[in-house]
Amino acid sequence: MAKQQIKKAVIPAGGLGTRFLPATKAMAKEIIPILDKPSIQFIVEEAIESGIEEILIITGRNKRSVEDHFDANFDLEDNLKQKHKDKLLKMVEDTSLLNIQFKRQHYPKGLGDAIFQAKSFVGDEPFLLLLGDDIVVNAPGEKPLSKQMMDCYQTNLADDALLIAGASVPAKETSSYGIMTTSGNGEAGIYNIDKFEEKPQNETEEKLAAIGRYILPPEIFDAIEAIPENSFSGEVELTDAINHLAKGDKLKAYDYQGEWYEVGEPLGLLKASIQFALRHEETADGFREYLKNDIIPTLK
Repeated sequence: MAKQQIKKAVIPAGGLGTRFLPATKAMAKEIIPILDKPSIQFIVEEAIESGIEEILIITGRNKRSVEDHFDANFDLEDNLKQKHKDKLLKMVEDTSLLNIQFKRQHYPKGLGDAIFQAKSFVGDEPFLLLLGDDIVVNAPGEKPLSKQMMDCYQTNLADDALLIAGASVPAKETSSYGIMTTSGNGEAGIYNIDKFEEKPQNETEEKLAAIGRYILPPEIFDAIEAIPENSFSGEVELTDAINHLAKGDKLKAYDYQGEWYEVGEPLGLLKASIQFALRHEETADGFREYLKNDIIPTLK
């Protein structure tokens, strides 16, 4: 029997965004732009470019702006048509033509609970999970990270395997991430995960940090139901559900070598914005000159 193709993606977007207050008092953090594009649009575009056919975004209270962003805006479209701003019109129209559904997480009970809201959407298929706080940038001509993982799953892994994207972080930063202790030779970028721990303390060496891309089997929902709330956070943690479900050689890490920005915190968002400004055709030259003449000299 042929392995099921991954056609569905889940994107949790229900967090309160407290690290971006007061900006997030009246707007979703996922709509905060990286230059000229909301961060969540980068996530959605990665999924679409990877071959995903259906997307479910899990929202929460005060997240209406996320739904509005991917909805049609007839007044704006009409205005752009009248002014013959065809390039801008296409940008606006493209965001509303995607096959995206929305479901609300009524209470903020953690990432595991948010993902559980996708149970009926996913059904009995493996699926792609993309966390909205993580933006990855591939080299020109390289496949999106999600596509790399999907191809890896189809070619190299068992049907019930779990695959988590990771990037190396120094020991001093491991307490900020979900951290994977791995083994194996890294063939095709794949390692066995011997231990998966949320924000461990006192690590002494470089480790792989989970960077917000997962391929999960439908059995993850049973695992989420089976686990108690985490004694430390008081929430239903995805890490706990993964550890409950995956034993032995089913849990794999995919070692990602490209750029990764954690845009769920201010410094990461700023770094991503600077990098994209240096690459954008309308801002690259002027911004580079600004940095060179006005900023870099002040840092010496």
